[in-house]
Formats: sequence, structure tokens, C-alpha cells
Amino acid sequence: MSNQFNARDITWLAFNERVMQEAMDENVPLHLRIRFLGIFSNNLDEFFRVRVAGLKRAMDFKDKFITESFYQPPTKILQSINEIVIKQQQDFDKTWKKIQLEMADQNIFIRTAKSLTEEQKVFVRRYFDEVVESNVIPILLHDNVAMPYLRDKSLYLGVAMRKKQWQYESKFAIIEIPSRIVGRFVLLPSEDSNEKSVMLLEDVITFNLPHIFSYFGYDDFEANCFKVTKDAEFDLDNDIKTTLAEKIEKGIKDRRKGKPTRFVFDKEMDKALLEFLIRKLHLSKKDSIIPGGKIHNFRHFMDFPDVFKAYRKPVERTSFDHPEFLGKRVTDVILKHDVLLSFPYHTYNPVIDLMREAAMDPDVKTIQITAYRLASNSKIVNALINAARNGKEVTVMLELRARFDEESNLEWKEILEQEGVKVLVGIPNKKVHAKLCVIKKRVNGKTLQYGFVSTGNFNEKTAKIYGDHLLMTSDRVIMADINKVFNTLRKPKNDIIPVLKTCKKLMVCPIFMREKIVQHIDREIEEARAGRKAEMIIKVNSLSDRNLIIKLYEAAEAGVVVKMIVRGIYCAVNQKEFKQKIQAISIVDEYLEHARVMYFYNKGSEDLYISSADWMTRNLDYRIEAAVKITQKNLKKELLDILHIQLSDNVKARILDKKLSNKYVGDGKTKVRSQIETYNYLSGK
Repeated sequence: MSNQFNARDITWLAFNERVMQEAMDENVPLHLRIRFLGIFSNNLDEFFRVRVAGLKRAMDFKDKFITESFYQPPTKILQSINEIVIKQQQDFDKTWKKIQLEMADQNIFIRTAKSLTEEQKVFVRRYFDEVVESNVIPILLHDNVAMPYLRDKSLYLGVAMRKKQWQYESKFAIIEIPSRIVGRFVLLPSEDSNEKSVMLLEDVITFNLPHIFSYFGYDDFEANCFKVTKDAEFDLDNDIKTTLAEKIEKGIKDRRKGKPTRFVFDKEMDKALLEFLIRKLHLSKKDSIIPGGKIHNFRHFMDFPDVFKAYRKPVERTSFDHPEFLGKRVTDVILKHDVLLSFPYHTYNPVIDLMREAAMDPDVKTIQITAYRLASNSKIVNALINAARNGKEVTVMLELRARFDEESNLEWKEILEQEGVKVLVGIPNKKVHAKLCVIKKRVNGKTLQYGFVSTGNFNEKTAKIYGDHLLMTSDRVIMADINKVFNTLRKPKNDIIPVLKTCKKLMVCPIFMREKIVQHIDREIEEARAGRKAEMIIKVNSLSDRNLIIKLYEAAEAGVVVKMIVRGIYCAVNQKEFKQKIQAISIVDEYLEHARVMYFYNKGSEDLYISSADWMTRNLDYRIEAAVKITQKNLKKELLDILHIQLSDNVKARILDKKLSNKYVGDGKTKVRSQIETYNYLSGK
């Protein structure tokens, strides 16, 4: 079994290593290298909150099915995870030290409590008094008192206090760093106008420890950061008397009680304090106890202050307007023909403009849209609210179970309902992950329908950094299919699959999309065995579904040309007996590759789809997902050209091999960096 598949969680760590590679690459601008370290850290936090927590639960079940679903025994995977993460942490620390040296070359310094000038000391004392102190609550730790509740995403300062005259007795305390309230970074004054000095909030607090604990008489302080990562999963109870929203609210509260899955600490921490914390948190050798550098919660560094003189961007790239919409109403254009938007190359404005036009158009009667992760100040929501105020019937399918967005989605639910929007919250045991919208208007007694299908969330913030595709269309068959999905969501039945199988131009999950994908692969296999051209190009974020991986193996054995672009999880292993070697790459660059695209040669017909679904069992069998076929000739060419540009990347593409070695393609030919080439292609440069 282990020879046939790579363990999902190990391949995910290999993806995060590719993120680290971007931070290590000296050709990447300095501000982006820091951001990639922040992304790496944020990714790892979520990995421990979700995946490691799941593996630890699975250890309690000595079940063959459990081992098969993880591709390896959970205990073995956890052991590998600890080894890999400790090695990655060492690489992280080395990379951060190197970046700080390069920052110093640009006269940018991160100051600690011991490296301040007299002027900066005065500033830091005043800043603490005026801004920080009211948000700092030190908690003394005692052997006979229970450990206080520690927040999952928070950073803590562990303090060991002594009196210089009596070094044999220590007192311990912890302080939660109030970065959510105050911010993590403080810009300090500098005598040299060319110098930029940044101080972390925990160092501001460390500098002021003698003031904080002055009433105890301690004069020797040692302070180091640590954080605890907890199990983020929560179970929804089956109480039929409570609504899904109430269950989600309870689940969010229960998440606070999650078991620790990782304890990360500054390796310079006082030994006695470290032992005390490990004992009080009930951690053992089986848990992930990871020594690290001075700085933790590095995810905040994704928003490091803009103090850099030169970004050294290889190409100045900003999103541009799609030429189809210049000087025209979006509605008028898509009622005539389809338009394919590719973010973040194209701006997200046409999507927002379409919703605004619908909100103000007196002929528009209804708007239906799905929502998974919305922007914090969502312009989409504002347009929907305005539409409701203007008398339109607005329906939003709001997925409350979008992990880590549950709380904000509950808030959106309340806001939308207060404005008269009909909010649907999905089907029991099935997340709604499809990205769909349909707008209906009545003109001269006729109903016109138009809308869009997307690979990514309807979120104007992430559209600036996520690579996605969105098809705007007024195709009657597609609109009819979208209506079927919404009718199913509005009145779900016990068996929704027969209804969804009647869709003609949408491939919809659960089950139906899987069946159609298998039919497409079987057709290519049949052609290859007959000695005719057979080819597939699959672009997804994750490939872990056992049955589809086996189907890909079957295709490669038959001689089908299989090309794959997989950003993250990749559980397939290329076998020697394949007649045609699977070509699989992963592209990690400035933008997050988020689009899902499927291409099948199909005897020259070239079937091409964009999809919301990854090739994972959870997506294909337990979610509502949608893929739409691209049929307009010019759009098919455009999408296929983009795929071929990505497949030719030899700068940011890594080979996905059995050893998960993350070797760059780097074939020595003319350099092709696909994100820059795609920008040039779409912008006409």
C-alpha cells in the first residue's frame, strides 16, 4: 500500500516546504520572503489544529479502514511529521537569520529590549504606558493552582523572575501578548533618517517587566515566547431541536476546550519554567513539543510593516480590466456572450459591478448566490443588501461550516437576514462548496437569466492574490442547471443525487462529478489502447482520492498522456510499469494557485472544465461542488493556452516525485515563469 500512495499529511508538509523554498530564494524580493515565512507559519498552525489533531484521534482506533484512509498507520505518520517539522523549523530559523542580515543591509533592524538607544528606551516606556499596559494581564503560576485557559491562536510570554541576591528561588508568570488589540509591530524613532527600527510587541513588554512586577521586588527577569496549538475540530450534535446555526455556535465554544496538539517554545527558555509548562499542560513525549527560535506566531509577518526601500520586483504587475468590459455594462456584455475572468490578472471589478447593476436594475427580480468565505467588508454583500432593499428576492446559500470562518459567517447570516435576504444554510452532512450565481430579470414578458460559475470564493480580497477562473455566462442550459442546485438547497430531499444528475452542462457533486470524470478517463484509456491520441491535463489544489489515483494509474499504464499541476497534497506515486510516465508539477509563486481545471482530448473534441472541487474524497462524495464546461471557442483556447504556459514553467515549478524532494524543473531552456507569462499573455504584452 505504502508503495502505491504517498501519505496525505506528509505530502502536505512537502507543499509547505515549497513555500519555505520561496522564503529561502534570494531572487525573491525581501518583503515577499518575509511574507512567505508568515504563510509557512500560518499553514503549519492550521495543519496541527486540523490534520495532526485528526491523526491523534485516529490512533485510538485499531481499524484497517483508518490505516487505508491515511495510506499509512497514523502512529507512523505522526512520527514522520515530528521529524520533518523539527527539520523544517531549523531551516526556518536559518532563513530568518539570513533575511535579518539582508534587512540590516537595507538599514532595517528588529530591536529587542537589549538593543535600544536611549531615545528608543524613552519611546518604548511611554508607548507601553499609553497603549499597551491596559491590555496586559500577568498571571502568576503556582504548583497547586490549575493552569489558566490558553487561547489557541495567541502568543504568550513565559516569565521567570528571581532576586539577584537570592538566585535559588524562581517565580513563574505568563502574559498573553495582546497583538490582536494593539498590533504586533511598533515602529521606533531613529536618529538616522535612513534607518528603520521595528520592535515586536513581546519585546516592548519584556523591556517593561521590571515596571509590571515592581510590587513583587524581583530584579532579575528572563522572558521567552511560547504558543499552544489545539485541536480545532468540533462535532455537531444530532439534537433535532437545535438549528445548525446554534450547533455551530456551540461548536465554536467547544473548540476552546480542544486538546493541545503542539507546544512550540523558544529553545532559550528557562529550563525550570519549560518543565513546569509541559507538566501543567499534561504534555508527553507523544505530543509535538518543538523547540524553536525567539519569535513565534510568525503568521503576523504576512503583514510586516512597509519599511523596504526597494522591492526589486522583476515585473510591475497590477490587475487590469478585462477588455470586454471597457466602457460597457457587464450585464449587456454577458447577455451576448460568455466571458472568462482569470484572477488576479483580471480585476474583480466586473463581478462586483454585475451585482451592483442587478441591485439597481428595475427588471431584475431575483438573485441567488452561494457564499463560502466572504471578505471582511464584502462589496458582494453590500450589493446583495441593496438589491433586497430595492425589492429583489435575494437568496444566499451561506456555508456556516467553512472552517475557521464559522464565526464571521454567523455574523453575516444575522446581517443578511436583518436586511430581508433569504439565507440558506445547506444540507446536513454536506458542505456547499460550489461557486454559483444566477440572476433573473423580466424584459418584455420574457425571463432572461445570467450569472457565473467560479473555481474560487466570491471574495474580492483573496481575488487579489489567488489564481482562479470565473465564467460569466447567460447560457440557458447552465442557468437551468444552477437553478436545479438552488432548488435542491432550498428544499433538500433525502436523496439529492437523482436531481443533480439531471444537470446537462454542470458536473455536480456529490457522486455525479466523480462518475463523469471516470467516464472521461475511461474514454481516454480506450483511445490509448486503440493506438490513438489520448491526453489529460488536470489542475487541482489536492489529489488524494484513492479511486481516482488508481484510475490515473490505469490511464498511464494504457499510454494516456497524463499531465498534472497540483499545488499541495499529491498522494500519487509514479510507477515504473507505466507505459506513459505521469508528468506532475507544483507551482508555488507570488500568487496562490487555486484554480481547478480539467482537460480531456476526447478524440479531438477537447473537453475543458473549470471546477470548485479538488480530487479528494471529501469534495467528490460529501460536498456540493460544481464544474462547468467551457464551450466558447476563444475561451477554450485561452484557458488551454494558460494551462500550457503553466506546464512549461521551469522557474517556479517543482517536480512531484515519489521522494517528495521538491526539485525545481529547471530544464535549462528559456526561462518560463508561468505567473509572469500568464500576465503577459492576458494583458497582450
